[in-house]
Amino acid sequence: MAVSFQTSGPSRTRASRPSLYERDFFLWTREQAQLLRERGTDASGLDTAKLAEEIEDLGSSQQSEIENRLCVLLAHLLKWQFQPSHRSNSWQATIAEQRMRIARRLRQSPSLRSYPAEVLDEEYALARLNAVADTNLSLDTFPLSCPFGIDDILDPDFFPGID
Repeated sequence: MAVSFQTSGPSRTRASRPSLYERDFFLWTREQAQLLRERGTDASGLDTAKLAEEIEDLGSSQQSEIENRLCVLLAHLLKWQFQPSHRSNSWQATIAEQRMRIARRLRQSPSLRSYPAEVLDEEYALARLNAVADTNLSLDTFPLSCPFGIDDILDPDFFPGID
């Protein structure tokens, strides 16, 4: 006996354009929240204000993930640069993983492409503190402002101190 599975929602043919949800999740969350707010209270009993907040929170989680991964990435780049004798495959793997995961988020939500640069200074300040905690080096060892440009930070081939 053959079993047929039907997916919910409209199916999309190869020729059709991906929906905003598929092209840019973050932008979709903002748009949907705004539409819910504009709709206001309706007879179906939907709490549109709370739904809008929850949908926006889904989008904000994309930003939080980028922030967290950028902080980890920066701390490892600092350790890589300022503790060359401790460089390991583990550090290299962590650097690569954070870059790949940030890149995935930016592909899923292209409207966030500029976000890593927007939060760089804040995340660098945290990464600097984390690098001090991880290395036991003095805070003065690490520059007060980020020594790497955002393009280098996100570049899969960039490792400070390696030409």
